[in-house]
Amino acid sequence: MSSQTKACLFALATALMWSTIATAFKLTLDHLDPWQMVFWSVLTSTLLLGGFVFAQGKLPQLIQQAKKYFWLYTLLGFLNPFLYHIALFGGYDLLSAQQAQALNYSWPLALTLLAVPLLGNKLSFKDAVCCLIAYLGVVIISTRGELQNLNFGSPQGVILVLSSTLVWALYWILNAKNEGDSMVGLLLCFLFGLPWITLAIILKSSIWPISMEGLGGAIYIGLIEMGFAYIFWLKALKLADNTAVISNISYLSPFLSLIFIANVLNENIHPSTYVGLIMIVASVVFQQRKPKTKKQPETPVMSNH
Repeated sequence: MSSQTKACLFALATALMWSTIATAFKLTLDHLDPWQMVFWSVLTSTLLLGGFVFAQGKLPQLIQQAKKYFWLYTLLGFLNPFLYHIALFGGYDLLSAQQAQALNYSWPLALTLLAVPLLGNKLSFKDAVCCLIAYLGVVIISTRGELQNLNFGSPQGVILVLSSTLVWALYWILNAKNEGDSMVGLLLCFLFGLPWITLAIILKSSIWPISMEGLGGAIYIGLIEMGFAYIFWLKALKLADNTAVISNISYLSPFLSLIFIANVLNENIHPSTYVGLIMIVASVVFQQRKPKTKKQPETPVMSNH
């Protein structure tokens, strides 16, 4: 089996894992509040990533990287996993799964927009058109196609999910300053994020007691969304001879996700969801088909939800 074939299989496995996440979010939110979901899923992922780093003999590198980028990881840990997942889970709590997961796929366009003031990038005509089309898709999804009424159902939910895309984009722009090992860096983000999350759950909710169903859901999210999906994706990129092919496989995820949402959550997928999602994904694909500028941060994934 060629290296590229193995890379494609890892990428496909990653896309399949991502496609279950929106459903897992909604099922778990039936038993936990967003604060509890963040705490238990991040704790699970931290233990998983810590095990991988330990097994690879990278603990000295962990300490060295933490010392070198201490304040950067303090900020990154606040942004992700803490702030990003609080906003995302809060949005999922207020919106249908199909709306929340589709809106979340607009984050690469948020990255493009933030790169203008933060990195000094110029917004080309193509970038502007792609952003306009994508965010029109966002409006279509949010209003279920009723553009004349602009009835957003849950404006707070829409704001939370779109805010999470900005946080995620800011996280990756700042993370580009980190030149250390990717796996070690992710673990450090989670280690530095845990104190923020622990303080938040003490102030806003409670760590225990929680239901076994909720705990199981949070563990699944921690293992899959925050753990194995990232590990498999890194493996795919490492093995790939052509990363463009690998990236294209990730675009299967939002559409596969709708299958799980319809059959497990029994949501009736609204036609506007398909229209808006196609507009968002098409805009992202078209916008990213260009040579990267020197300052443009590399997009490691299209999305992970």
